[in-house]
Amino acid sequence: MRGNSYGMTTGKRIGNGVKSVVLNLLMLVFSFSCIFPLIWMGYSSLKVKREFNRNIMSLPENPTIENFVKVLTNPDYHIGDSILNSVRTTLISVFFIVLFGFIVGYFLARIKFKGNKIIWVMLLMGMLIPVHSLLVPIYVVFNKTGLSNQWFTLIIPYVAFGLPISVFLCQGFIKEVPTALEEAAAIDGCSFSGTLFKVIMPICKPIMITVAILQTFSCWNEFSFALVLIKDTALQTVPLAMTQFTGQFSSDYPKIMAAMLITMAPIVILYFAFSKHIIKGMVAGAVKG
Repeated sequence: MRGNSYGMTTGKRIGNGVKSVVLNLLMLVFSFSCIFPLIWMGYSSLKVKREFNRNIMSLPENPTIENFVKVLTNPDYHIGDSILNSVRTTLISVFFIVLFGFIVGYFLARIKFKGNKIIWVMLLMGMLIPVHSLLVPIYVVFNKTGLSNQWFTLIIPYVAFGLPISVFLCQGFIKEVPTALEEAAAIDGCSFSGTLFKVIMPICKPIMITVAILQTFSCWNEFSFALVLIKDTALQTVPLAMTQFTGQFSSDYPKIMAAMLITMAPIVILYFAFSKHIIKGMVAGAVKG
């Protein structure tokens, strides 16, 4: 009996070990498939066009940073201006998304009024409606009102479409914050605005950071509204500027990859710097107590 029991235990251990090895190998393959495109872009950007066309997968024979220099110095590409435009639009949009999302989320979580559920349902519907289905009406309205092709044009739709998810996350988080904190602040003579911004807001910092990072990615990479609402090249954002590298009959792919690496750098750095905050904010408030 002992031998059989020992044999079964050993077999289970071997089976579990094999499963672990297989799962780890699968995860390694999956991780490599996600990372390799970025690695390929990196070394391909160091090639010249002729060498890339000869063999797109090989390592560069004579690495050069010529593509990066041309991308940054050629005024026809507008990379510098587009990065500044994207930074300005993204920062302002994310600021209002986080601020309004926190305030609206607080009111929906704490204050019961007649239209509470109606507003909540409308916000949920805002997350379900495809953005592309509203491009035409937004284009018509913006053209009629003179809001298109301005430096602030993209901020309006970005904030509008970023608010639902922001409110949804903030409202769920605030629900888990004990109301005793607000009652204690009121007893100490703190005003409503003081309680909101000095007591509740610091507690909501994890979810607000999560919202800010997620919306930063969304605003930085958004293309559809930028394509439809912006015509002036001086106002182009990064996704629009990338279209300047594609010709009618041919494309300089190493140069495109150099431009993509330059424009991706701020977002990649931001992600790795705040990846822990993203995970922490998404799971915050999931378990009571």
